[in-house]
Amino acid sequence: MEVERQHHNVTLAILTLAGIAFALQQTMVIPALPTLQRDLHTTTTWVTWVLTVFLLVASVATPILGKLGDQYGKERLLVISLALFLIGSIGAATAWNIWSLIAWRALQGAGSAVFPLSYGIIRDEFPREKVGVAIGLVSAVFGIGGGFGIVLSGVIVDNVSWRWLFIVGAVGIGVALLLVQRFIPESPIKTPSRVDYIGATLMSGGLIAMLVALTEGESWGWTSARTLGLAATAVVLLLAWGVAELRVGEPMVDMRMLARREILFTNISALISGFAMFGTFVLVPNFVEMPHGLSASVQHAVDYGFDASATKAGLYLLPSSFALLFAGPLAGLIGRRTGFKWPLAVGMLLVAISAGSLAALHDKPWEILAAMLVLGVGVGFAFAAMATLITEAVRPTETGVATGMNTVMRTVGGVIGGQVGAALLAAHTIPGTNNVPSVDGFTIAFGVAAVVALIGASVAVFITPPRARRRARLVVAASEAAD
Repeated sequence: MEVERQHHNVTLAILTLAGIAFALQQTMVIPALPTLQRDLHTTTTWVTWVLTVFLLVASVATPILGKLGDQYGKERLLVISLALFLIGSIGAATAWNIWSLIAWRALQGAGSAVFPLSYGIIRDEFPREKVGVAIGLVSAVFGIGGGFGIVLSGVIVDNVSWRWLFIVGAVGIGVALLLVQRFIPESPIKTPSRVDYIGATLMSGGLIAMLVALTEGESWGWTSARTLGLAATAVVLLLAWGVAELRVGEPMVDMRMLARREILFTNISALISGFAMFGTFVLVPNFVEMPHGLSASVQHAVDYGFDASATKAGLYLLPSSFALLFAGPLAGLIGRRTGFKWPLAVGMLLVAISAGSLAALHDKPWEILAAMLVLGVGVGFAFAAMATLITEAVRPTETGVATGMNTVMRTVGGVIGGQVGAALLAAHTIPGTNNVPSVDGFTIAFGVAAVVALIGASVAVFITPPRARRRARLVVAASEAAD
């Protein structure tokens, strides 16, 4: 007997709320890192792990939870992901030292499959002609929540205890968890299969080794034995993972699927977009805060920045967050008519224009705000198009793991972008100061992000949907024209 399905607009509203709750917590800790270091009496290296451990665990858990969602039900795994995230948030709010906070943040990272699972639910539940717009809206939430997370974090850190960062996050996640459990229907599309423990272990080990090498390479030294050893370990484990997945009967990730043209080029675009976007989002608050918080003897040597507080620095990101809200669904509408590689290419081009503008024009606040507005449109277009390209290119039973791997590529790109930006700032400092970055460091970093995004736009042009998908799109367009 057919089960009555929830109306897809209600489903979309709940998934959007869940995405916002997750994205807020992902970025809220960034402005609070100096406060956490002071209150928990720790070093810069260890407080950075509050952010690093989240990215590490999220990169490992996202494709695994996506695959489990394909097997056992996307709604069920979405509830489990949100529950893990909620427990981690409550624990982080009660953390008694840096080690406990890192452990709770790791548990938060284990609930990171919110977006891939949401994409799968949308594909299963929505009418085909509405899938692109819906995925565009949920994709935009990733950037919207991230931007508002930084703004809200600045307000909280400047006025109350940092523990409220996690209390506020826990409230939103708890509400989303209850609504998902109550209203989101279970997916009718599942793939009964065994868990590929060998593949999951090799992939996890390879990603962890790679990301630790990237995040700690600057402090350890890029040519140190630890960094090179971890890099070599990552290469060996990831190659072994690829070989194992080709030989196992029921692989966690079908390597042949990842090698298909549309999947491969979309994932390369995700890596590049993560690099360009994360580097820019992290650099802009640092730039506008200069020379806030520096000693009087150093401030006179800094000839850039707007002396913004943490709260004001977050406000510079608001234009991008508002633009993301409209850009994601708009990319879905455009993609239905033209194919989704074009919104992706245009989005990456806009990111390049924004980063190039920041490199050339950064003397007045309005120049930063205008560039962030363009960045928001570009990121909204790119994220929405990537998610839809992936869901259209794979079978319904592969949606969770395919979009999970795309999210991993974006995360890896973000880590690389953040490290390259930090390295450039460290290499260009003001003489006579204690490693205070010069304006040249920011200019070069923004310029690098612009060049990388431009390469991403070129890569996106070569994404070609399968012929069957093109024919299906033509059929939809023809039926709409007839109507």
